[in-house]
Amino acid sequence: MSNNIENKAIAITGGSSGLGEATARHLADLGAKVVLGARREDKLQAIVNDIKKNGGEAEYVVMDVTKRSDVEALVQKAVDTYGQLDAIVNNAGIMPIAPMSALKVDEWDRMIDINIKGVLYGIAAALPVFEKQESGHFINMSSIAGVKVFSPGGTVYSGTKFAVRAISEGLRHEVGGKIRTTCIEPGAIDSELKHGSSHGDSVAAVKNLYDNWAIPADSIARAIAYVIEQPADVDVNEIIIRPTVQDF
Repeated sequence: MSNNIENKAIAITGGSSGLGEATARHLADLGAKVVLGARREDKLQAIVNDIKKNGGEAEYVVMDVTKRSDVEALVQKAVDTYGQLDAIVNNAGIMPIAPMSALKVDEWDRMIDINIKGVLYGIAAALPVFEKQESGHFINMSSIAGVKVFSPGGTVYSGTKFAVRAISEGLRHEVGGKIRTTCIEPGAIDSELKHGSSHGDSVAAVKNLYDNWAIPADSIARAIAYVIEQPADVDVNEIIIRPTVQDF
């Protein structure tokens, strides 16, 4: 197996379900050594056990991306276990949809903490490792809502995902010619993201959207594998991937 993924050590936040889980399983099948981070240990343990039963290599860290020390522990686990970190997938995110007038300010704060600061903590943890190695790959999860504002309801969510795109592009420019940066903007992908709303009308609208449009999480896993497997001198910076039927 010579696919430029085999034996790479890859850390993944939000690894207990959805896009993170699908990505971990797919990359492990391709020979990567994956380290999953999330809050739910039972789910992490089950995924890691499955990967190992199938002959793959995987570890996990119980962590919360809103805590910088937790994200550092995830990166350190990869370095301690495998001697390196080749990529980090900053995937953890939430999507509590509600109109601005509902004043879900606590949810705004939570989105900023997870969707923006969580990505920044991943960058802060991995960048010194990548600089020391003179290689590495940041894969940051934005959204189609980071390309087009999803409103009413997704205005603050879109703001966080626009931020991820801006941070990713600035990071790409700053890290130089040996470290790669990819920003992925998914459309409606089947995951737990759709369960994030506490606003009644928004819950119904999001459910309807996902019921009609969503495609499986492994479609994003394949996109992530594609960007990782490129030769070191090829940097795929941005991918929008949405269901064919999705009209925004």
